[in-house]
Amino acid sequence: MAEKNGASLGVGMVGYSFMGAAHSQAWRTAPRFFDLPLVPEMRVLGGRKPEAVAAAADRLGWQSTETSWQALVARDDVDLVDVCTPGDTHAEIAIAALEAGKHVLCEKPLANSVAEAEKMVAAAEAAAQRGVVAMVGFTYRRVPAIQLARQLVADGRIGTIRHVRAQYLQDWIADEDAPLSWRLDKSKAGSGALGDIGAHVIDLAQFITGERITGVSGLLETFVKERPVATDFAGLSGSGGTERGPVTVDDAALFLARLSGGGIGSFEATRFAHGRKNAIRIEINGSKGSLAFDFEDMNLLHFFDASEDPATAGFRRIVVTEPQHAYVGHWWPAGHGLGYEHAFTHQVVDLVEGIAAGTHPAPTFADGLAVQRVLDAVERSAATGGWVEP
Repeated sequence: MAEKNGASLGVGMVGYSFMGAAHSQAWRTAPRFFDLPLVPEMRVLGGRKPEAVAAAADRLGWQSTETSWQALVARDDVDLVDVCTPGDTHAEIAIAALEAGKHVLCEKPLANSVAEAEKMVAAAEAAAQRGVVAMVGFTYRRVPAIQLARQLVADGRIGTIRHVRAQYLQDWIADEDAPLSWRLDKSKAGSGALGDIGAHVIDLAQFITGERITGVSGLLETFVKERPVATDFAGLSGSGGTERGPVTVDDAALFLARLSGGGIGSFEATRFAHGRKNAIRIEINGSKGSLAFDFEDMNLLHFFDASEDPATAGFRRIVVTEPQHAYVGHWWPAGHGLGYEHAFTHQVVDLVEGIAAGTHPAPTFADGLAVQRVLDAVERSAATGGWVEP
């Protein structure tokens, strides 16, 4: 394993599509803007197709390639394995890496089932006894405005949580002729909008409030049952032909929730909201005030203080770009906003600092399992029509 005091941290990544590109950018950028105790080195990129993975490695900045994830995990120059593959392979790769003594960063949702997630948590707990770190990639936690929202709640500025309203709205498959991809195949993705994007707002709600979801009542719907088969069946896009295949996941998910502190919540995830590209919206109403956030305006947080004079009170628009805000001081002068990719860099920073310090930065695999339990409960509730405990 890599040593501390500025030594290198050899990184191997499996997968190189959308998330692989985002993670690669973060590994490249983090040591250039943050003073890290270990220097990440992008040693090897893994993928099944030799020509495609070689081209991706050249484009994204990786030193070498492997066409077998087992070979990547076994390499002596790899200290950390970054898992950016479809959900059906998360458990196998992550557990093998942890058992080999490698730190692991695994994309969300943690797994395709509670049973898989439980095995991953057990492997992570065993590895932790040997100083090995495992983290799941709920990246939106590391948006500075989200960090500020969590701090305001922790400081008591909102008071007792009454309501949480959370939405994740996209439109990339609203076209009925958009082609099939692995994200629409339950055997690979585990679930549709619920797990792909609903997992994020579940995590954000629990992260910001510091509370757990203790019960759910859910509804799932698949609007388009068949789609053109994509030529590559690999990503978010691709040309569809005349052959059509079944969509085996949900297109939209809705559920009500009870929170551990006595509050209630409503959650929505859909990829059929025309005009909404990446609208992660969360509003929290408490006994002393409210917070509201929308990722499509990600450098802003809206705060309402109920103690103010009702005649002049209103939501305060906070521009979260000051150097005292989380992570921001390492970037640009105040007022120069951050973007989607910065949260991935912050994820790398927290992970590397945790590895060097011998701590286990959140979200841990146990946090990922907690979200997985909620996803499972929503599916069971949608099937039975009743309230279900995670």
